[in-house]
Amino acid sequence: MIVKADLDVCRKGMQSYIGKRVRLRSNGGRKRTIVQEGVLDRCYPNVFTVRCARKNVTDHETVSFSYIDILTRVVEIAIEPESDRRKDMTH
Repeated sequence: MIVKADLDVCRKGMQSYIGKRVRLRSNGGRKRTIVQEGVLDRCYPNVFTVRCARKNVTDHETVSFSYIDILTRVVEIAIEPESDRRKDMTH
């Protein structure tokens, strides 16, 4: 059972990664997995938002997920290491 304290810990953990690149993997149904990459944008009381670049478009798409999705493992999140980004920027 998920309690409010679990949500608070998850939200506070996510807040420390605001501005970092993340990769989210979720179930798209019928054996389909959806992978989205972007920057953790904001953390709200019940959800967090990720700013994702759209293919062939200069705009960004904002997607939101709930902390419960993370706690129940419906959505898996990986924080990309900064050292990898620095390598990409220099080459």
